[in-house]
Amino acid sequence: MDLVVFLPLLIIMGAFMYFASRRQKKAMQATIDLHNSLTVGDEVHTTSGLRGTITAITDDEVDLEIAPGVVTTWMKLAVRDRVVDDVDEADDVDDSDDLESPSGATELTDRPNTKTDS
Repeated sequence: MDLVVFLPLLIIMGAFMYFASRRQKKAMQATIDLHNSLTVGDEVHTTSGLRGTITAITDDEVDLEIAPGVVTTWMKLAVRDRVVDDVDEADDVDDSDDLESPSGATELTDRPNTKTDS
């Protein structure tokens, strides 16, 4: 009788564990596929938020150029994703005539003088 009470709970917990591990395996495979597809010249983000261009790749490390002439070496596992630029959207939008940015925020050009000369 006690087993009948706990059986639905065990089935639900087992299903949850199965689907959670399946999702984790898919995410891990996507990361492995990304690391295997990296090439020299790709622009990437690291897990710490650094953006750079790959200049060299080994089995375990990548060299990222983060500024002109500045190359740093990172573990390949630190690469989070590849940067994809949307060139089509940048060409279609012309903000030179707009007074406001696309976010709706306005740019402050003059600051009030908070110092008073006495």
